[in-house]
Amino acid sequence: MIAPLAKLPDWLAIQFVWGRRVKSLLKLHNHPPNPKLEEALQFLKGPDFIPVESSPAQLEFIDARNFRFPTPRPGEFAENNVVYGRLYRCAERWQKRPVIILLHGAGGDPDYHFEFPLMARQCNRAGFNAATLMAPFQFQRRPRQLEGRLNWPDYMLMAEIDYAQAIAEIRALIGWLLAAGCPAVALWGNSYGGALAGLTACRDARLSAAVLVAPGLDLNVFLSAAKQIVWPCLRAELLRQQPACEALNRTMLNLVNARPCVPKENILLIEAIHDLFVDRKSMEALWHAWGAS
Repeated sequence: MIAPLAKLPDWLAIQFVWGRRVKSLLKLHNHPPNPKLEEALQFLKGPDFIPVESSPAQLEFIDARNFRFPTPRPGEFAENNVVYGRLYRCAERWQKRPVIILLHGAGGDPDYHFEFPLMARQCNRAGFNAATLMAPFQFQRRPRQLEGRLNWPDYMLMAEIDYAQAIAEIRALIGWLLAAGCPAVALWGNSYGGALAGLTACRDARLSAAVLVAPGLDLNVFLSAAKQIVWPCLRAELLRQQPACEALNRTMLNLVNARPCVPKENILLIEAIHDLFVDRKSMEALWHAWGAS
């Protein structure tokens, strides 16, 4: 009984959140195969995906906890060019305390508004500051005209926004926190946030530690979800993207192809045994590739 109940939230999310959103974007007989795939592959393999240099964010605090700053990778959507987040400071001498940045999964909630505030308080009690970041295209960052203008799939948009922009924003916040005097910064990411934490840990040696919880470590996450869709036509159309996913899995979007800058003893991989998105074999492959805990 435990396994079916544990899988139910993922199954519902696939059907009524992920599946419905994709269905609204998908033009079933009106898009070329693998749109912008070659451009995305070149971008992901090039130096502009995650540049060597990263400037600290210019944070503006809206109140004692909530902040915003201009994204280091602005694009055509004005709403998405502003990054929002929260900083949960320790009560005393917060700038002398290490920080854990919490990165939410795809869709944002329940992580961002419900779970992370509870986790942040636990971090504060343990002597850690906590920060949260709102990923691109989430909540108030989602452009009003987005669904009316996009054709799906668009792999270049995914590479530029879902990954490159999100990672640039995480690194900008890391820079601000270190410049403020915090002695160490770590990442804790769940699902999509786990993938971002892993990619950042492979390119930013300033990090002290990283925790990846059931990370979306490759595009097999997409295929696993597609196989669960109950609508046959939509499921078949989504599975048509398998060759594109396999090509993207040969880039850095597959964490197995990358190596972390963070010492392996400071990386924790957490597998969710009843997860419907992340294949256990993929997690084991990452564990072997990284030699992590």
